[in-house]
Amino acid sequence: MKELIIALGLLFFIEGLFLAIFPSRIKNMLEIIKTTPENKLRLFGTIFLIIGFLLIWYIKQ
Repeated sequence: MKELIIALGLLFFIEGLFLAIFPSRIKNMLEIIKTTPENKLRLFGTIFLIIGFLLIWYIKQ
């Protein structure tokens, strides 16, 4: 449970860092995401999910 809380904290930290440093770039990226088809977003999400799982699995092994 402790590792999950640490992971969430790191996620919030990185998201906050990007928002603080590049706010206009984030707005532009959100507009691009808004116009991207859902099936393409779903595919990218699945790919990132698998990459994240493999990274965690490799580190915990």
